[in-house]
Amino acid sequence: MSQPSPILSGIRQRCGQCGEGKLYSSYLKLHETCPVCRRDMSSADTADGPAFFVGFGVLLLLAPFLFLLPMSPLPLVPMIIAFIVLCAAVVGLSLWLLPVAKGVLLNLQLHHGAEEASFKPGSED
Repeated sequence: MSQPSPILSGIRQRCGQCGEGKLYSSYLKLHETCPVCRRDMSSADTADGPAFFVGFGVLLLLAPFLFLLPMSPLPLVPMIIAFIVLCAAVVGLSLWLLPVAKGVLLNLQLHHGAEEASFKPGSED
């Protein structure tokens, strides 16, 4: 049996090796090992990558509305309501996409064997 795609498994928030085990024990808290295949997930660290990509993507989608809203001819109360709805959309979309992005990046790191950089003394490049 071949390994599932790390990207598709990350989107489904499943283990990149077996495609069955859940990645998270709670919101953004990873299991130490896969509950199904026992793959060690502690060696990969996504750090701030998922938060950066999600924040950047959500703001690319919704920032034009944040800039155009003050220039709209709406009365004050509907404009305030629209601004609150837009802010809620930014927060909600970010919170919804963050586990997905973290799952994709984690599975890609484990699939490719990415690890923290280490430098050997005396190697001049």
